[in-house]
Amino acid sequence: MKTRHFLFMAMLFSIIALLTGCVPGDGAKNAQDLAGFFSGVWHGWIAPISLILGLFSDNIRLYEVYNTGWWYDFGFYIAVISGFGGISLFRRKKRK
Repeated sequence: MKTRHFLFMAMLFSIIALLTGCVPGDGAKNAQDLAGFFSGVWHGWIAPISLILGLFSDNIRLYEVYNTGWWYDFGFYIAVISGFGGISLFRRKKRK
């Protein structure tokens, strides 16, 4: 059981470490290379991780400043809504 718990924690730590390389505000996007729809989707999915990292780093933001505008916003909000609200679609309803 301890081995299973250790493997789970190691995998979880590895996944989080990989995701942190793609957070908004990391310097990958600039005024010439704007974040688009798919960047918005990705940033919406990793928003909770970005929020936590942003507490410890001034460079990391929840939202990419250099974006294409409406399409980035649309992708960001679609990902946030589906990531947080979509989970409730798979929960069992209580039977009376």
